Amino acid sequence: MAEEVKKVALITGGGTGIGRSAALALQKDGFHVIVCGRRVEQLEETASLGATDKPAITAIATDVTNGASVKSLFSEIENSYGRLDILFNNAGMGAPRVELDELAEDAWRNCVDVNLTGSFLCAQAAFKIMKSQSPQGGRIINNGSISAHAPRPNTIAYTATKHAITGMTKTIALDGRAYSIACSQLDIGNADTAIGNRFTKGVPQANGEIMVEPVIESDECGRAVAYMASLPLDTNILNMTIMATKMPFVGRG
Repeated sequence: MAEEVKKVALITGGGTGIGRSAALALQKDGFHVIVCGRRVEQLEETASLGATDKPAITAIATDVTNGASVKSLFSEIENSYGRLDILFNNAGMGAPRVELDELAEDAWRNCVDVNLTGSFLCAQAAFKIMKSQSPQGGRIINNGSISAHAPRPNTIAYTATKHAITGMTKTIALDGRAYSIACSQLDIGNADTAIGNRFTKGVPQANGEIMVEPVIESDECGRAVAYMASLPLDTNILNMTIMATKMPFVGRG
């Protein structure tokens, strides 16, 4: 009888919010889960919240904007587990909400480095492992955003990176066909996280008003990631939008 292949998942930005919810959901489904990020204490807290009757969640400190740090992370995963089945590119950040002409160059670059370059470096490293492992293939899930479709006021850096993630998702999905590597994008609207909590206090609208917006629990986003991860590799959800039903996205406000 053939030995069962371990299922292995990596989540970037796994110390809080959506990353933490996804880690717990994937662990529940039997994955060996690795969470990475820059804040070790929060990563270890995520690991401590995992179920004791499932494969342990492992925390690895990583700076996804640094090529050497990313290379070290993926080498450790390959050496420890021998394969990688799921990458959830979740690490992300915003930039100060200021008028377009007032955004500092450093703020732009920092946002691009984390949201876009970090996602690319991790996707590239995951692609390499998934292409060469046996059984071949895997799934890369990119955290897009509703901002991949429509901007909020004064968010040019964040919005530009999330639009770029859509291009990256489609390209990986195309280039991965030959190697059974699927690529998906999860666009999230108003998750109630430390960052998203501002929606409950009121956020600027396109007409200049400030409005409180409804939110969803981050656990629902984690369940969506786990569902994508559960699909066979001959099936792909290229795009999924999960959002607060009554948020002002569809329509005109």
